[in-house]
Amino acid sequence: MENFDVVVVGGGMIGAASAQGFAQQGLSVLMLESYQPKAFDTSQAIDLRVSAISQASVNLLKQLDAWSAISAMRLCPYQQLQVWEDPQNKLIFDCAQLDLPELGFMVENRIIQLGLWQANEQAGVTRRIVHNSQLQTNTAEGVSLKIDDTEVFAKLMVVADGANSSMRQQLGLGISAWDYRHDCFAINIKLDAPQQTATWQQFYPSGPRALLPLAEQHAALIWYDSKDTIRGLKQLTSNQLKHRIEAEFPALPGDFDILNSASFPLTRRHVNQYVKHRAVVIGDAAHTINPLAGQGVNLGYRDVKCLLEQVEHCGLEELDKALRRFEVRRKPDNLSMQTSMDVFYLMFSNSLSPLQQLRKLAIKGMQHSGPIKNWTLKYALGDIG
Repeated sequence: MENFDVVVVGGGMIGAASAQGFAQQGLSVLMLESYQPKAFDTSQAIDLRVSAISQASVNLLKQLDAWSAISAMRLCPYQQLQVWEDPQNKLIFDCAQLDLPELGFMVENRIIQLGLWQANEQAGVTRRIVHNSQLQTNTAEGVSLKIDDTEVFAKLMVVADGANSSMRQQLGLGISAWDYRHDCFAINIKLDAPQQTATWQQFYPSGPRALLPLAEQHAALIWYDSKDTIRGLKQLTSNQLKHRIEAEFPALPGDFDILNSASFPLTRRHVNQYVKHRAVVIGDAAHTINPLAGQGVNLGYRDVKCLLEQVEHCGLEELDKALRRFEVRRKPDNLSMQTSMDVFYLMFSNSLSPLQQLRKLAIKGMQHSGPIKNWTLKYALGDIG
């Protein structure tokens, strides 16, 4: 049997970050992942899976010695976030509010993972591509796993294998979950306009439509709509889809070419307990959120930061205390953000006249709210909580 201080199940953006942090603390770390991400090349098309990385997440990735590798590949800073239902009544968050050079960065998920894997190699993380990880025991002393043909024991297991976590199921941790009535259709385009520096979102009764600026004059159009409508959009040719975008999407800054597209279901999940003996669940394995405000991965990085801090403070000798503190701090924050996004989603996804008036007043009030607007922006960027 092989022995480690920490075994991390899942080597994506969240798992690889936690593995890196524990390795920096001088712990022996084994990270398990089911597939090898494709190496980056500048000639590659921009991936459809991108994340809006907040300043707090950037700061964490810098502490983990991963940001330099990420920024050397490909990313896009953005300075503004605009939200509206009526184009004459916009809520605008700007980096100048907080004297920041940008609000954050749009980065492909794979590039974040690759940057962290480079850091993992330098920090001495043991990484394995595995096909089958079976939980054997999980007690107050630690966790044992059967990994393909190898047995592993660790004092702590971090479960970060995504929304459909197999290890969470093996632990017997229940979840509360429901599907939203919308799907998300992501369309990558190349603009003939100058590089965009603002991400924006307009709300319709059928669902919001958004633009995310990407590197090299690219952008991602995000179209939320009923499952039937999204299914129909996926059947269109590129020319037909372009005509639909021109007719039904908010005005774009210029002409564009469609490069690729894909749809994703929208589901909310929250695990009932984050900790079981010496196993702790983080990131999408613990919680998924409506992606309206792009907070999913940033909540995962708040999990990582908190877990690293608690384990470093308490040490492996008091792991139970560290894990209790982690759950007490992270569960309410994640639940609060999930609930806020759900209220926002429900409030804007209808055409009821009283709510239309309420939305108009809310946007106008927030735009001129001064300190409240600044507090909201700081919270979204991870500077509060």
